[in-house]
Amino acid sequence: MPVPQINITLGTAGHIDHGKTALVKLLTGCETDRLKAEKERGISIDLGFAPCRIAGFEVGIVDVPGHENFVRTMVAGASGMDAVMLVVAADDGVMPQTREHMEILTLLGIRHGFVALTKIDRVDAQHREMVQEDTRRFLRGTFLENSPICPISSITGEGFDEYFDALADLISHLDPKPLDGVFRLPVDRAFSARGYGTVVAGIPVSGSARIDEELVLLPEGLLSTIRQIEVYGQSSDVVKAGQCAAVNVRHWDAKKIRRGHVVTLPGYFTPQQWFVTRLTLLSDEQIAVKNGMQLKLHTGTSDVAATVFLLEGDRMASGEEKLAQFRTNAPLVAGPGDRFIIRSLSPVRTIGGGVIIEGVEHKLKRNRPGLVEDLRRRDRAMADTRCFIECAVRHAELKAASEADLAARTKTRPEKLRAILAELVAAGKVLALSPSLFMHPDSEAETTRHVLDVINGFHRETPASLGIDLEELRQRCGIDRIVLDGLLARMKTDGRLRDHGGRWAAPDHTAAFQGEDAGHAEMIEELFRNAAFQPPSTQDVCDRVGIQPAKAEKILKTLREHKRLVRVEGAIHFHQEAVDEAQRRMVEHIRREGRLESVQFKYLLDTSRKFAIPLLDYFDRVGVLRREGNTRFLKQ
Repeated sequence: MPVPQINITLGTAGHIDHGKTALVKLLTGCETDRLKAEKERGISIDLGFAPCRIAGFEVGIVDVPGHENFVRTMVAGASGMDAVMLVVAADDGVMPQTREHMEILTLLGIRHGFVALTKIDRVDAQHREMVQEDTRRFLRGTFLENSPICPISSITGEGFDEYFDALADLISHLDPKPLDGVFRLPVDRAFSARGYGTVVAGIPVSGSARIDEELVLLPEGLLSTIRQIEVYGQSSDVVKAGQCAAVNVRHWDAKKIRRGHVVTLPGYFTPQQWFVTRLTLLSDEQIAVKNGMQLKLHTGTSDVAATVFLLEGDRMASGEEKLAQFRTNAPLVAGPGDRFIIRSLSPVRTIGGGVIIEGVEHKLKRNRPGLVEDLRRRDRAMADTRCFIECAVRHAELKAASEADLAARTKTRPEKLRAILAELVAAGKVLALSPSLFMHPDSEAETTRHVLDVINGFHRETPASLGIDLEELRQRCGIDRIVLDGLLARMKTDGRLRDHGGRWAAPDHTAAFQGEDAGHAEMIEELFRNAAFQPPSTQDVCDRVGIQPAKAEKILKTLREHKRLVRVEGAIHFHQEAVDEAQRRMVEHIRREGRLESVQFKYLLDTSRKFAIPLLDYFDRVGVLRREGNTRFLKQ
């Protein structure tokens, strides 16, 4: 009968030849050294995986190599651990890779585990006690400071019961990874299985996925669906974060998939090369990082060359923590909250690590006012999903964000995102500009002030205008059209703006010509009124009134807004009274005759074809007439 599986993965860590693999075999019965070279050389080179039954559940064990040449592989395995079994050999004690592995585990945020003191069959009781005490001193100030140290021999089995009890106790205090995130599996390896096709293996770091669910392989961008799933070697309908899993996918070529690739749900992650981070250096007096330094960056199962650009100063000393931006030499898939490790190139060693705050499109200007404070707020917000979503709304690139934007930026599934947004809206921490568009109150206050400033500036420039039209307002404000539409609707509802047929004005604005413009406008309107169906041109207006063309155009535009003039085509304007009279005569004729031939219209108005035809076309456009060739009928 299958053992219930729990999505928790334990891992080994420690120096080479301290008995990690032998301990896993004793515990699980599995030989995790599967490669021919591993068997021949007697050391672990690659990651090994094994299922382990503890306290009535089955969990995963990942065995990492201990040799300094395979630290990159150790980091890839440690990234999926929930807790660690630090292995220290009683005949060696704490060694260089013991120290480096502990540094890596700490930087990766692992906070649970215990110590297995192996090979006790090789030393006497006094030596064992001495190494145990040395190990305890080494662990002071680390997350394993108060953890059990369990002496054990993988040869004789001595100490196994106490070791197993410590392991079971550790498991009982671990919480399985939450499953409401976006499924993401950093690829450990891929291979082709006869009769099945391509299999991708690794430990998912978030979410869950089911058979037939669509996945994308990044950075390649290839889509596929899940054919079959194995968890700890057993068939399963679902794969969960924190489980050692193998996923059989359709259509992908295993030869083109490698460690460092990521399998995830479409629409959430984009391969990027710029990442904003909180960087911490190890406390070692020989460590320092300078602006523009080249190094190796490890996150998930990826390791890439990168350049660091410090956002606070030009240099970091050992033990310091600062904001930094990285540019990777190749596209990387990572999300907010992901841990990373950095290693120097010469000498090759771990020097620090930290947390990814966000992937960005370009290098940030560190002298931008408020940048550091904004990034620190985003960093703090990552600890709580609600705060993180609120922060994402606050820092939306377009001042407002859609559900799709927020889902991709915060890596949150739609159902969870909608629930949190509803809570934030109810609490007044986020504003809904539409059912799927959201803005932070701070951004709303800032943006509405800007909109009002632009509109009031327009009123000062053109006091006779009813208001500024939407397109001109958008261009002057530099706000996305959809965002501006939502903002204007909100401002209209609460009385901060008025809408005059698509022209937006402050509620206290009274449209009126000022100074000499008032007299010019009166003269121009009278010219058009008296001319009736023989309207003046713009040049005629300039000559008669004595103004420049730019001034004339401005007044003509405002008279159109006030519905005193009608532009029927190009620069041809009629007074509104003339248009109304033309329509009256035209409708009367068609009702009497049943139709109107184009050539007849100029005689109805006693004007020329130059003015009659554009006016007829205008009546076509506004829906008064229906045209068939050169004949017009009233539109029903």
